[in-house]
Amino acid sequence: MSGTAIIGAQWGDEGKGKITHLLAEQSDLVVRYSGGPNAGHTVIHGGTVFKLHQIPSGVLFPTVRCVMGNGMVIDPAEMIREMTMLEEANVSLDNLRLAGNAHLILPYHRALDRGQEASRGDLAIGTTGRGIGPCYTDKVARRGVRAQDLLLPDSALADRVQPALDAANALLEHRMDAEPVALSTVMEQVRHWRERIGPHIGDGFTPLHEALESGASVLFEGAQGTLLDIDHGTYPYVTSSNPITGGVLTGSGVGPSAIDRVIGVAKAFQTRVGSGPMPTELDGEAAVRLRGTGEQQWDEFGTTTGRPRRVGWLDLVALRYSRRVNGLTELALTKLDILSGLDGIPVCTAYEIEGERTTDYPAQMGNLAAARPLFESLPSWSEEIMGIQRFDGLPRAAQDYVTFIEAFVGVPVTIISNGPAPEHTLYR
Repeated sequence: MSGTAIIGAQWGDEGKGKITHLLAEQSDLVVRYSGGPNAGHTVIHGGTVFKLHQIPSGVLFPTVRCVMGNGMVIDPAEMIREMTMLEEANVSLDNLRLAGNAHLILPYHRALDRGQEASRGDLAIGTTGRGIGPCYTDKVARRGVRAQDLLLPDSALADRVQPALDAANALLEHRMDAEPVALSTVMEQVRHWRERIGPHIGDGFTPLHEALESGASVLFEGAQGTLLDIDHGTYPYVTSSNPITGGVLTGSGVGPSAIDRVIGVAKAFQTRVGSGPMPTELDGEAAVRLRGTGEQQWDEFGTTTGRPRRVGWLDLVALRYSRRVNGLTELALTKLDILSGLDGIPVCTAYEIEGERTTDYPAQMGNLAAARPLFESLPSWSEEIMGIQRFDGLPRAAQDYVTFIEAFVGVPVTIISNGPAPEHTLYR
């Protein structure tokens, strides 16, 4: 077996799309195992920029088979828009399969998401409003509608939708003072989805295991990041799924022995979208320097939401926690080029919590929110490094920055992204 998992090692937006795209070309099968249209993976392929939200990045290679796994929640309308965008760019979808037991985001899920977020007021989580959480809620409550249900006759499908719709409308009308969603509205959309998506719905489990058992190369593509994990992230300011390595197993249907390489993707600094604690967060000119102004498509603004990302210096305490949670075997470090020209580079190597110094990530979120980051300042470099493809071609200070990260986190940095394009990559 030869399985490689791509894991977001921070709060998402680490550059997983680019890393997956780079490795997908050498893979036989790519599986997205969690999340939904709240993800945004931006890649450059053949000089064209693609922004993929649900379909695996491997779809851009005609010989690579792609599976949208059972751990995902699928917005069919968004999937169709994405399919149309790819087809208009002459990308074949012949090898795309949607696992029949992936759950569907329906119109009432979006309405619930918006209503719930509005009701939280100052305690809003900062969700994307795309219905992800309510869909996962229905899944756990055993009233969800799955992709395979689209293939049922209308009457049988309506029977599947009705219990969840009744529960949603009770909340919308009586708790959120919002308009209910009519069954006829849902069914009208479902008929269109069935025609467009139906040919891609099938068994995602068997082809995956046949590939693994034949010795083929399988890539598991993650979404969001470790610190947003529903169990191990900054709860309640988290996503509704498990973006960690454990989520690969449940979200695609494999055992631990199927994965022999776990690559954590991390930025050379830190970003976050939405609410919740972020000990190394910056504001003012320093934040603008790392974030950019939004004039360039690679600036730190959400691919899915368009919101400016919160930014901060690299937090190695959190990154080492991510290594432990995921069993990372290596790191892919992105956006190293953004640090060129700084006057010293602070790196968080410990927290001070209630007067005590610790290098361990706190188990209680209240302690993380109260943590004062303790920094070491590393030497900076003035040279432009975009596109350098040999490690010894980097300035000495840039090399030292990478080796400092390796020593603290405890795994090697094997891939360095120093620019947005595929050729702006250094392999070690």
